[in-house]
Amino acid sequence: MNPPRNPIVAFISKLDLRFLLPVSLLLALAPFAPEPHLLEKLRMLSEGTLSLPIDIFDLLMHGSGLVLTATRLVIGGEPEVEAQDGT
Repeated sequence: MNPPRNPIVAFISKLDLRFLLPVSLLLALAPFAPEPHLLEKLRMLSEGTLSLPIDIFDLLMHGSGLVLTATRLVIGGEPEVEAQDGT
């Protein structure tokens, strides 16, 4: 008997990568010009100038899709259930 799974882990493992990858890349790279917010905020973080609450929120928002995608890849998906014949 398998122990019950954490509901959050179960939810993340059911996310479809065909949906998750494009959405996370779009969120990470938006806006495309002049510089994606995620890159700008990571640069600010490395320079030590990331101090305003709106900048911290931007970093979390634009990076959340990539973190969720990485988590989904590490956890893995639901195992494929093979169709059983009635014979």
